[in-house]
Amino acid sequence: MNDDKEYLSQEKYDELKKELEYLRSTGRKKVLVDLEYAKSLGDLSENAEYHEARSKQAELEDRIAVLEPLLKSAVIVAHMDSDVVSMGSKVVLQKEGDKEPRSIEIVGTEEADVEKGKLSNKSPLGQAIMGKKKGEPASLKTPSGETISYHIIDVR
Repeated sequence: MNDDKEYLSQEKYDELKKELEYLRSTGRKKVLVDLEYAKSLGDLSENAEYHEARSKQAELEDRIAVLEPLLKSAVIVAHMDSDVVSMGSKVVLQKEGDKEPRSIEIVGTEEADVEKGKLSNKSPLGQAIMGKKKGEPASLKTPSGETISYHIIDVR
């Protein structure tokens, strides 16, 4: 898969698009109101409200600068029923030495949330299991050089 692309579910794409629209309209207007108010308070060099408003403006513009290219390069992933681990797959796997298997879903980096079981396709484990089938082993090396092995129990 091309690393220039960001893989997103339709839900996440819609969520980010809505966020971008909000930031471009309502978010920018709110920041401008806050800036105008802060300017009205006087001396800008020692005006904490002004510096806070400028900081919020910078954060807002930074987020817009991240979202615009991300959405332009986004590839919407609709998982197809397959026995091969791919974007959108729900995978049950067991780490060697663990008693209980765990379930994960392969998602793009923007959707990754380990606590919710959503693992990035670009993470070490995501890369190790991509393209594998039910019953196959997968392994990865940690930064310390240790090899961790997994067994893929199911792919949905």
